[in-house]
Amino acid sequence: MHRPVDSFWVSALSSAASSSTAKLRGWLAVTALLLLSGCATFAPSPPEDQTNICEIFREQPSWYDYAQASEEKWGTPIATQMAFIQRESSFRSHVRPDRKYYLGFIPGPRPSSAKGYAQAQDPVWGEYEDQAGSLFARRTHMKHATDFIGWYNARTRAQTGISLNNPEHLYYAYHEGAGGYQRGTYRSKPQVLNAGRQVASLSNRYQAQLNSCQAEFQCRKFYQVWPFCRS
Repeated sequence: MHRPVDSFWVSALSSAASSSTAKLRGWLAVTALLLLSGCATFAPSPPEDQTNICEIFREQPSWYDYAQASEEKWGTPIATQMAFIQRESSFRSHVRPDRKYYLGFIPGPRPSSAKGYAQAQDPVWGEYEDQAGSLFARRTHMKHATDFIGWYNARTRAQTGISLNNPEHLYYAYHEGAGGYQRGTYRSKPQVLNAGRQVASLSNRYQAQLNSCQAEFQCRKFYQVWPFCRS
């Protein structure tokens, strides 16, 4: 014989289940927010002295490894890669173009989809993922940013003939695209011309500095054996 279940306990159990579900959803939401914010929180801080590539690599030795791997793979010198990144993002991992504000306080759209160390925009980043990167590549990680710059400059050389040892004109093509570079659009843009010259100057400075300190960052790992790990 079945006895009727007290409606009070049914209601209590139902309320408890609803409360547990709500708490679980709350914890999941908080966890998701923490994970998203953590990407920025745990990203390396921009180097204090961005005029000295030796000091940059002393703060972040892994960045040397990433840039060296990109140079070996694509051909763009380490100094040029780092000069591009300094110009584009000042080594800030999650930087994006500032939004426009209407009436001083209403946020509008960003002027472009550029993001991360290399300020790669969505369309070209998608091409990079398809051709050379992976679905796990992130614009906010230095490894992928240096690889992207190497890939982009190698493609620029194939399309325009610009030498990989010509940081000024590589930067013009990086900013304007290969088509824009070939049309000479950068010539009528004083800000772009100035930026290209600054990138070239910084690249030359970085290279001179790197010549004096590069040995510090080679053969420093237990599995690397001199002289095979030296480039």
